[in-house]
Amino acid sequence: MFVRGIRGATVVLANTPEEIEKATVELTNEILAQNEVAVQDIAFAVFTLTKDLNAAFPAKFARLNCGFELVPMMCYQELDVPNSIRMCLRVLLTVNTDKAQNEIKHVYLKGAKALRADLERDSIK
Repeated sequence: MFVRGIRGATVVLANTPEEIEKATVELTNEILAQNEVAVQDIAFAVFTLTKDLNAAFPAKFARLNCGFELVPMMCYQELDVPNSIRMCLRVLLTVNTDKAQNEIKHVYLKGAKALRADLERDSIK
């Protein structure tokens, strides 16, 4: 078994707890589904938000809605790089898996697809 990182990002529609929750759950569930990850195989999760998103912690919603009760998680503010995507929620899941690194599907939704245009394959929606 290997330890692998799975990345993902999405754009949140508004700086409200409800929209952060919706984006967190959608992104997290999509990553789990596309990579066939069981929650018990997650070592830890790191969520970041751009500075324009501060209404809620994404980890709270992963815990409440995605079964992450025992997953260690942290939330951080993303670096404020000029001309970068705004209203962006990112996640890094570190998982135990038998998949090879080239089998991992990183998931970029909505306007966040532009972050990794180099990954043009089925995992990007």
